[in-house]
Amino acid sequence: MANNQTGEKTEKPTPRRLEEAIKRGQFARSAEVQTVFVLVGGLLAFKMLGSDVWRQLASTQTSVLGHLHEIPLTLDTMQGYTIQAATVFGACAGPVVVATVMGGLLAGGIQNRFQTASETLTMKWERLNPVEGFKRVFSGRSLVPTGISLMKLTLISLLTYSQVKLLLADPIFYTAVDVGRIGQFLAQAAFGITWRVVLGLSVLAGLDYTYQFWRTNRDLMMTRDEVKEEMKNSEGNPQMKARQRRRRAMKTVRQMLLDVPKADVIVTNPTRLAIALRYDRKTMKAPRIVAKGARLNAARIREIAARHQIPMIENKPLARMMFKYGKVGGEIPAQLYSAVAEILAYVYRINRYRYYAELNNA
Repeated sequence: MANNQTGEKTEKPTPRRLEEAIKRGQFARSAEVQTVFVLVGGLLAFKMLGSDVWRQLASTQTSVLGHLHEIPLTLDTMQGYTIQAATVFGACAGPVVVATVMGGLLAGGIQNRFQTASETLTMKWERLNPVEGFKRVFSGRSLVPTGISLMKLTLISLLTYSQVKLLLADPIFYTAVDVGRIGQFLAQAAFGITWRVVLGLSVLAGLDYTYQFWRTNRDLMMTRDEVKEEMKNSEGNPQMKARQRRRRAMKTVRQMLLDVPKADVIVTNPTRLAIALRYDRKTMKAPRIVAKGARLNAARIREIAARHQIPMIENKPLARMMFKYGKVGGEIPAQLYSAVAEILAYVYRINRYRYYAELNNA
């Protein structure tokens, strides 16, 4: 029973799992979202630049057709005419192409959170396997895109039917009108139908992306064992880290105890805490803590101090303050200067011989 529970994918994907999935290209994405952004980009470009494009095309056609009998057709002039035609076509179609490309890139960036799926750029030969391709086409997952395509066709037909029927009733089909009116009618008809299509596709894109997001998260679900294994790999084995911390602590304690013989005085609590202090007027601005410890380490500090005849002074409040706020190797807190100065002065008075001997040796 427990094994079955741990084998079920009941846990949400971790941030690391999501990041790796994006690198593999496994994230929620919908082709309908891409289509909507491309259509909107193209429509906005036409809306803002359509009149300019129409005037440029009209001017070009008027210039060409009005002087058609005067245009010489030779091999040399044909190259110039081709370049001019390409320039006009680029000026008219270029903004629309750029807008649609930007819309497609924006849609892709939003869906993949503007991250690069690096692993998808590598060559995978199994993608060229026709058997795998047929499996993907006729798999259960392909039913959803197929259903969405049918819904798309049905929705577009329903949305455009009334608009097309209204357009067919326009007087332009049974009366004589000028070329400008025909162009205006075509533009209005195209915009009216396309905006309806965009609105319908937006609804389908929302539904499709919601489904893709749900399916992707379901595929990325993890078992409890996978979560535990990932935590071990990312954070390290807790037992190994604990052993490393113990080794570092033991090494620090050993180094600290080696400095105890250099101390001038040991301030105690009297048995629970011990702080070793040293002060050199020539090299130090203030007394420094060379060692501190509690319980067993305090006993070891007192033992070393007794072996080297280092004075020990009992001062419970001062010992507690230095143990709590002082750091080994650092200066004592500034608010404790006066209290420590009194202790050092007392030690120097009762131990003048050792103090002056150290000065002479220095």
